[in-house]
Amino acid sequence: MAAYGAEQRVRLPALRAGWLTQTFVHWQFRPEAVQALLPGGLVVDEYEGAAWVGFTPFVMADVRPPGVPASLPGLPTFAETNLRTYVRHRDGRDGLWFLSIEVAFPPMVAARAIGAPYNPGTLRVSTDGDTVSYSGSRWIGDASYRLVVRPGDPIEPTERDVWLTSRWRAYTRRLGMLWETPVEHEPWPLATAGVDVLEETLTAAAGLREAPLGEPLVHFSEGVRHVRLGPSRPCVPEHVSQPS
Repeated sequence: MAAYGAEQRVRLPALRAGWLTQTFVHWQFRPEAVQALLPGGLVVDEYEGAAWVGFTPFVMADVRPPGVPASLPGLPTFAETNLRTYVRHRDGRDGLWFLSIEVAFPPMVAARAIGAPYNPGTLRVSTDGDTVSYSGSRWIGDASYRLVVRPGDPIEPTERDVWLTSRWRAYTRRLGMLWETPVEHEPWPLATAGVDVLEETLTAAAGLREAPLGEPLVHFSEGVRHVRLGPSRPCVPEHVSQPS
């Protein structure tokens, strides 16, 4: 089971931010269908016998380097949307694999240098009464989405909720190597959410063309404000011993 609180400290972050107004939409898929989209060295992390794919739109707030206070005026705040799945490295550690990342702030595309699949686009997040709306479309290609949810009551997360939302590293692949990026933040405050509109072509664009195994599981979160992203580093090959 994934840890509810961060399993590691990121003592020297490369980037700090908040992840706000986030919705988690999760579908179950056949593990074989998702495994076909993963690089060597990573395997699908299953729960209840299924692979899970998460569609997670949110606001990336107050993005800044370490040492810069969140109160500084003019810090970048923008919409981002991740399409992700859950994996294990051959050393047993779990994490995220991003099938795609949509972003409304083009400088973030520089993270392609370590294999992060950023796509610049036009993204919007808005709140109207008791609904939260997300929409996005890529500048190149026709992948797009629209989601409207009605956040509900706060919940005490179940084991499955924690497994789906609390991951503390992301894997990418670049230059023939797997890279990992550690992350630390406070536990997600989760609530139920009802879906009014859900339209998306991101899964098909990522190569996942079969239907999910059932209806989506949906959560809403006001977000976490103290995100610390560590420097990305190559994963140590399996045959190399790490120093004790």
